[in-house]
Amino acid sequence: MIIDAHAHIQELIGSSWNSPPERLISLMDRAGIDKAIVMTYSDMPGSDSELLRYVAEATQEYPARLIGFARLNPGYGPLSEELLVLAITKMGMKGLKLHPVGYGIHPGNEVTIKLIKKAAEFNAPTLFHCGDEEYTLPLQIAEAAKKCSEATIILGHMGGYFHVQDAIRVAEKYPNIILETSAMPYPYLIRETVDRIGPERVLFASDGPGCDPLLERKKVELANLSKKEIELIFSENIIKILEKVKKY
Repeated sequence: MIIDAHAHIQELIGSSWNSPPERLISLMDRAGIDKAIVMTYSDMPGSDSELLRYVAEATQEYPARLIGFARLNPGYGPLSEELLVLAITKMGMKGLKLHPVGYGIHPGNEVTIKLIKKAAEFNAPTLFHCGDEEYTLPLQIAEAAKKCSEATIILGHMGGYFHVQDAIRVAEKYPNIILETSAMPYPYLIRETVDRIGPERVLFASDGPGCDPLLERKKVELANLSKKEIELIFSENIIKILEKVKKY
């Protein structure tokens, strides 16, 4: 079994980022990926009030292939918290996605912390975009991990191109941090991450369709991992995280 811990669906007609569920599933089939956690490119609340429903309907249409996460802007405070609760309790979603580049709020800001803590009440993980841009750096997200020790914090892209070592260091310091492999181009750093924090705290992801899921899979397979390490990273770790999410 291979589960992609970070992928996208959203119809953006005329854009190369146009990602209806069928496009992602086609790429998953090509890459031999069984299931994917999906979220939109846009934050909610936003101009399209139906985006959460869009994700929910896609996961209902393809329940064997897609798992929903709610991508939210914490700047809306209580409204974002209400949408998160709705997404988890009524729409079957399993986690929270935060992309601070878009809304420009530091990960350690009080409004972000409140939203992460709300997710943690359901044992739902929080997936951060963690790359090379301001507000997404590993040392900045570490402030959220420190203030929300009860939360599972996933660093999507594990620091991007230039901040992977910082991502590994903060994961060594904070046991609630998990690193995720998508869009980080160095197989040898996946091997180093496993050696330093253990294979149980690494997740496979593609960030597809923006990145090629087949290429992202091959990258992990080139990291000189054992059979058991590959099994943990490709599916067993994320299954354990998702199984803990409370159902109401």
